[in-house]
Amino acid sequence: MATTHTANLKLGELLLRKGVINQSQLDQALSEQKAKGGFIGQLLVRLKIAKEGEILPVLSEQLGIPYIVVKSLNIPRFAIDKVPAKFASHYKLLPVAFEANVLSLAVTDPLDVQMLDDLRILLGCEIKAILAGENDILEAIRKYYGLGAGTLEAMMDLDKKEKTTRKSVVEKAETEKITDLAEDASVIKFVNQILFQAVQDRATDVHVEPYENELRIRFRIDGTLHDVHFPSTIKNFQSAIVSRVKIMSNLDIAERRLPQDGRFKVQLEDRELDLRVSILPTPFGESVNIRLLSTNILFGMENLGLFKRDQAILEKVIQKPHGIIFITGPTGSGKTTTLYTCLNRINSPDRKIITIEDPIEYQLRGITQIQIFPKIGLTFANGLRTMLRHDPDVMMVGEVRDFETAEIAIRIALTGHLVFSTLHTNDAAGAVTRLFDMGVEPFLVASSVECLIAQRLVRTICPECREKTKFDKDLLNQFEITPSQGEMTLYQGRGCEACKTTGFRGRTAIYEIIVIDEELREMIAHSASSAEIKKIAIRKGMHTLRQDGWEKIQQGMTTPSEVIRVTSQEGR
Repeated sequence: MATTHTANLKLGELLLRKGVINQSQLDQALSEQKAKGGFIGQLLVRLKIAKEGEILPVLSEQLGIPYIVVKSLNIPRFAIDKVPAKFASHYKLLPVAFEANVLSLAVTDPLDVQMLDDLRILLGCEIKAILAGENDILEAIRKYYGLGAGTLEAMMDLDKKEKTTRKSVVEKAETEKITDLAEDASVIKFVNQILFQAVQDRATDVHVEPYENELRIRFRIDGTLHDVHFPSTIKNFQSAIVSRVKIMSNLDIAERRLPQDGRFKVQLEDRELDLRVSILPTPFGESVNIRLLSTNILFGMENLGLFKRDQAILEKVIQKPHGIIFITGPTGSGKTTTLYTCLNRINSPDRKIITIEDPIEYQLRGITQIQIFPKIGLTFANGLRTMLRHDPDVMMVGEVRDFETAEIAIRIALTGHLVFSTLHTNDAAGAVTRLFDMGVEPFLVASSVECLIAQRLVRTICPECREKTKFDKDLLNQFEITPSQGEMTLYQGRGCEACKTTGFRGRTAIYEIIVIDEELREMIAHSASSAEIKKIAIRKGMHTLRQDGWEKIQQGMTTPSEVIRVTSQEGR
């Protein structure tokens, strides 16, 4: 128990004595408290003056109540089962132990006597309150009960109240009932919780995948999919969840047999997100993919992960008055971000820039953007012809997929326009062979192409748990480095809470850039192979994807296995 002297001191004074805060910081928090009310500890955290983990041990000493860090505990299942998820979520508490009819609860406010009395009656046992951090408790609730568990229980109550039965996912439900359920506050709250958690986890995609006996939800974080834990009852509300997403995206909720695409915007805290939605029918219901695109993204060259030498090359190339620049790589390798960054760099009042895309991922101020619509004949090829009538200086084609689009784009580049586009190839030199395969004449490729860029995204080592490690000698041959280089100490991520035990947090890009000079034009005009072009480009100083990756490994940004993972098809 706390001494009388400590108990009589206010929390702010105790924090001041222990050096957690200084007088000016305390005065700032007290001023905020006078203006807006609230507890001094919560205000200090909200103002980012002190961390929750610094304040709570001091509060524990003042109150004479034990303090625990919930995430460090391994809580038995029988204790968790004593408290329904809706109670845990509503009161922001977590059961941590149950012994001799006494339930130990981690709570944020152990002095809330009314709440503790209510729980004693509802749960039919004695309650022992233990102080814990709010964020710590909420994270543990998601871990032990599943994301949105309390909301799902509320939805179950609604389901029983309306006597709505669901014998099978493929059974047709009345559209009116599904619409009513999809617009219920609990369903809206649950979908919002999924989106909020996706943003908190830095996810780029949310996948809602129906199977015969389960509904699976996964987040794509740093290019890798991660399962999100939900109670099994989520399957009962599959139709309501999908319908809610459809309503938000302004899609037809009655249509369940055909694919649909839509988008909507949401404001989460200080971030505005543009969410792109794709719906696919499956034998067990509709599968949903939600792509999260931040409208506040900054398209700056310094954010691309280019070394200074490569940034200087790219800066010079995009200032050319005409020609075509191809960016290559598989889906999800960051090609669109690089394209938008290049366009944003050269965007100025004296330039007319038009793009044709599928889909438009980001809105760029001062640039005219067109979405293709093949059903009505608006293809890349047809759109390119029309765009020319608007007298553009710079054009961007989302992707060159066929001979017609490739030929038009190249001929436009030959008539005094700068064109940007993408191709799906394994490396930069492979773009030339791909154009040949489409049927484009070698002399047209040689005359129009100014630069070929290949890129991949690699996960970066988590800064919270980065540690030194010895380089795996088995990987030396794959990077073609000397033994002395291989003896150096590099880094890896140990795995921690911040990176969800993966050892990685965030991504950067690796590149190879081929600037087409006269020697290479001559080779292309004579139908040289991609291997020959690559060999000459390396002789002229090009760094391959693996070499660029190796430099980032040496700087402690990523790991050898990660670079090899994303360049395995590229070879070197």
